Amino acid sequence: AIALSRPVQRVVRLALFTCRDTPSAAATVALLTLLVSFFNWGLGLVFGALFARQVAEHAARRGFGLNYALVGAAGYAGMMVWHGGISGSAPIKVAEAGHLRTLMTGLVPDAQLTLLPERIGFEDTVFATPNLITALALLVLVPLSLYLMGRNDHSGVPTLPPTTWHDDPEEGPARGAERLDRSPVAAWLFGGIILLYGAWTSLAHFGREGFAFITPDRINLLLLGLAVVLHGSFARFLRAVDEAVTGAAGILVQFPLYFGIMGLMRGSGLVQQFSEALVAHATPTTFPLFTFLSAAVVNVFVPSGGGQWAVQGPIIVQASESLGTGLPRSIMALAYGDQLTNMLQPFWALPLLGITGLKARAILPYALVLMALGAVVFCATLLLW
Repeated sequence: AIALSRPVQRVVRLALFTCRDTPSAAATVALLTLLVSFFNWGLGLVFGALFARQVAEHAARRGFGLNYALVGAAGYAGMMVWHGGISGSAPIKVAEAGHLRTLMTGLVPDAQLTLLPERIGFEDTVFATPNLITALALLVLVPLSLYLMGRNDHSGVPTLPPTTWHDDPEEGPARGAERLDRSPVAAWLFGGIILLYGAWTSLAHFGREGFAFITPDRINLLLLGLAVVLHGSFARFLRAVDEAVTGAAGILVQFPLYFGIMGLMRGSGLVQQFSEALVAHATPTTFPLFTFLSAAVVNVFVPSGGGQWAVQGPIIVQASESLGTGLPRSIMALAYGDQLTNMLQPFWALPLLGITGLKARAILPYALVLMALGAVVFCATLLLW
């Protein structure tokens, strides 16, 4: 819903001035999408899709040729940084007090449980220097690679399917409760209270617990308040939510199917056997690489970061402790593997495909190039961490 708000759309329109051809458009879309996705994966996914769509509309208005599929792939590139970002499932879970001990209860002796850390904070995972350098490297290399791929492109002016989104659904005079729905004061008051409360509790927790204040509940609360404030009325906010849910319909329908697959793989022990086979002969140096590889493969069948951590987390923690490999490094290896094969797994691309009107086969060749680039960056990080 935030990505559909007027202030965000103004930012997008300002960025359109840098989109003069395919190379500049692809690089700009990728750069901004990566930045937004590091903050929140859902916002980044929808933002990238809408930005790619607006770039194509801009090209159609101006009459210049554009490789729409390449720009669409740029809008999807944010899914290659999300798990190493602030909304990453594994870093958020291990930052919860007592999570690791709860995760391993019944799997290791009680004496070993006491040796596990109470929590692993963001300062050791998301905000660790190696991860920030990795994110910065992708922020430079991904737009650059897309720019180079678009340099010799000679595509024509894109033809777009019609869009269903209209910025202002408020038609006719407001009566009764409609006045409250359309009132900017009511929306700003409601959203402002949420933002103030979220900011106050975040600062209070930060003073006592550092980055442990970053939780899914607090992130969602702040995003809700921000969305209401940015839309400026409940009517526009609800209209945007309706549009966003429509775009995510494919994910909502297929999610139970993939969780069924996850249940089968977990119940049969397939994931455990596969992961254990990969790490059986690992050394402290190679273990993160094997973890990265196993996570990349499992993500193709279970495209859920939280689900993957629930299945592979205990194996990774136990093996990491046995080998003496640092837990933060191993956790981020899983995060990197999960986000890497998002470029191959089209599940999370469904909202983007719905918004842009592109087909998965159109963006896949470019996404695979980005996946190869990401594999090199992530492997280098894990070897040097």
